[in-house]
Amino acid sequence: MTPPDRFAPHPPNPRAAAAPRPPGARSATESAAPSTTAQALSVRLFMAGLGAAELMTAYLGLRLGLYDALAEGGPATAPQLAERAGIAPRYAREWLEQQAAAGILTTAPGDIDPDRRVFVLPPGHAEALTDPDSLFSIAPLVLLPIGGMASVLPQLIEAFRTGEGIAYERFGPELRGGQAGLNRSVFQHQLAGWIAATLPAVHAALGGQGGVVADVACGSGHSSIALAQAYPRARVHGLDLDERSVCDARANAREAGVADRVTFEVRDAADPELAGRYDLVCVFDALHDMARPVEVLRSCRALLAPGGSVLLMEPNVGERFTAPASETERFQYAVSLLHCLPVGMADQPSAATGTVMRPGTVRAYASRAGFARVRVLPVRHTFHRLYQLL
Repeated sequence: MTPPDRFAPHPPNPRAAAAPRPPGARSATESAAPSTTAQALSVRLFMAGLGAAELMTAYLGLRLGLYDALAEGGPATAPQLAERAGIAPRYAREWLEQQAAAGILTTAPGDIDPDRRVFVLPPGHAEALTDPDSLFSIAPLVLLPIGGMASVLPQLIEAFRTGEGIAYERFGPELRGGQAGLNRSVFQHQLAGWIAATLPAVHAALGGQGGVVADVACGSGHSSIALAQAYPRARVHGLDLDERSVCDARANAREAGVADRVTFEVRDAADPELAGRYDLVCVFDALHDMARPVEVLRSCRALLAPGGSVLLMEPNVGERFTAPASETERFQYAVSLLHCLPVGMADQPSAATGTVMRPGTVRAYASRAGFARVRVLPVRHTFHRLYQLL
């Protein structure tokens, strides 16, 4: 299928784009003729459709091990890739050509026999697609929407009509794996440095004789493992409601060699019977998903040892709603609509927070939970904001 010619964008006029707008004047979009704005939206959504389609082809490359085959085995022709990955040669050729056309793979120019054409996965692209520990790992963000969110769209349509939510486990293992991988490199490469720089008392407690950490909503355990690796004398207790995630976390801890100091439990963090005394209680990228965030924060506060802190990591969104929004906030809203809000509404009654949890909402929840102060930590990250609750 090819798009009609009306989707072809016209080159912009740089001088017109740079011209200042007098106070009260209408923007170019506001004053443009309907056919002009219709074309602009058509172009934008065509490009979004192209991006979505190419994301699906990357999903195939990840799920079929095609990127791994190229990264580990080196450049390949279509027959060679088909043999390495165990796929049909004709599909291998079409995928390779599409990936080269998209600029993900490279190949020599010219008229070459299709079965003799050699395709290369550049080293930087291999890192982003096949190295889960890289700061630029993008594979989880491919798996998350295609393998996880898209599968529940029929259920989401029904949820819109009924006002009900969608239970986390109904999103399936690919969302669980994608979500686990999304912040893995942040936990591994940046979390301990953030704590050392912004929470010196906590850093000292964990690095001294060995403090104790509660990792609430720990998911597949990468945050717990990263803390245990950064603080070899500390003990970490991970809690999560999802049994499959806890099973994954235990396996990941064994693989990382920290299972003697990291334990995981299927437990509701809002349970008032939750006991223990911890130097640090963490809730990473999860409070906005919870039906009862105030109750969870109240439990977190009760778990603190004297001098301890609650550390939240939540989306880095603006103090207030603006439209149009930045690309980062557009991403957060899309994820909220497709996953976080439905998950948060699966358990009723629900706060129905959603991903775009602004600092004012964090402060309100913390105050209702009994905290006297919320401190935004001086950490710069495109997607994350850190809070210390005192």
